[in-house]
Amino acid sequence: MFDAREKVALFIDGANLYSTAKAIGFDIDYKRLLKEFQGHAYLLRAYYYTALIEDQEYSSIRPLIDWLDYNGYKVITKPVKEFVDSAGRRKVKGNMDIELAVDAMELVESVDHIVLFSGDGDFRSLVEALQRKGRKVSVVSTLKTQPPMIADDLRRQADHFIDLASLANKIGRDPSERPVRPQMAAEVDDDDEDDDY
Repeated sequence: MFDAREKVALFIDGANLYSTAKAIGFDIDYKRLLKEFQGHAYLLRAYYYTALIEDQEYSSIRPLIDWLDYNGYKVITKPVKEFVDSAGRRKVKGNMDIELAVDAMELVESVDHIVLFSGDGDFRSLVEALQRKGRKVSVVSTLKTQPPMIADDLRRQADHFIDLASLANKIGRDPSERPVRPQMAAEVDDDDEDDDY
């Protein structure tokens, strides 16, 4: 599916990839993800798209965004929009589809192969447009969930479908590498004093 001579660009729909990985039970190691694709071809760019809630003092995604920005990813963010639905509930919306599509079309002349990390059926027409420009397009999502996380028409349109579950051992984070939170470490130490071994 990959040729070592081709130039590849990754387009990652951050929210979609996160929910897909969670649904199949693993965390993504973004350093390993880059290495995986660098091992198959010349990786020209890796774009990561996500919406952020700007009025929060701390966002759980901020450390990831900062890390990605310093470690080989081009991060594209925009603030989420807040609205109140017809039932009076506060909702947030942060769709990055247009930004991803525009960037892919701008880069199309510089790459041979585009890898889209999303199962969103709205991207089917983008995939088709990239193919009309003579580019190979692979889509990464999963069929392992019920219902599948990838839209059927997107999977059919893509030149190649890569099931994220098949990449888990290559790009998944080892659970032992997860940092222990300070209060948890203190709790573990207290428990050790009470037990006889």
